[in-house]
Amino acid sequence: MTAIVVSPLARIAEMAVRHKAREMISLLAEKQDFHRPAVIEAQRHLILGVNDIAFAGTGNLIAPQEVHVAAIIDFACAWDRSAPLLIHCWMGVSRSPAAALIASLAIHPDDDDFALAARLRQASPFATPNTRLVEIGDSLLSRNGRLIAAVKGIGRGADADGNAPFVLPLAGAA
Repeated sequence: MTAIVVSPLARIAEMAVRHKAREMISLLAEKQDFHRPAVIEAQRHLILGVNDIAFAGTGNLIAPQEVHVAAIIDFACAWDRSAPLLIHCWMGVSRSPAAALIASLAIHPDDDDFALAARLRQASPFATPNTRLVEIGDSLLSRNGRLIAAVKGIGRGADADGNAPFVLPLAGAA
């Protein structure tokens, strides 16, 4: 099954090996140090230096911008889907679930936003997608507010300890 694997930073190597991922998107604070798992191809690793915030102008923190979301969309569209795509952030709860939704809709634009959000919630009771990423993704993918409404519809996830990776099935996957 081709899918998107969402993981906290601490478990990326394990998840990459377990799911045979060869491509990865990292959403971490700029200059946050970490090691890319050896099974991930360096040229197929997108690193986005963004903080998990919903508003720009929050001190020295970097809010997600259109350029970051456009990079997620472009990377997802170039993903060959022969193996799962691994997406991670620090805890695997906010930035990476939002990026997973965006990537899924980028490659399956006919997917229903509400069905996708329901699959996300079923896959993870903890996911609370970053609202800024969702809003920008909704705009760049021409969802006309559907993605925003779908994510609001599933509500905030349960409290998490950052140790709950999950697999988001793509549209039409069993």
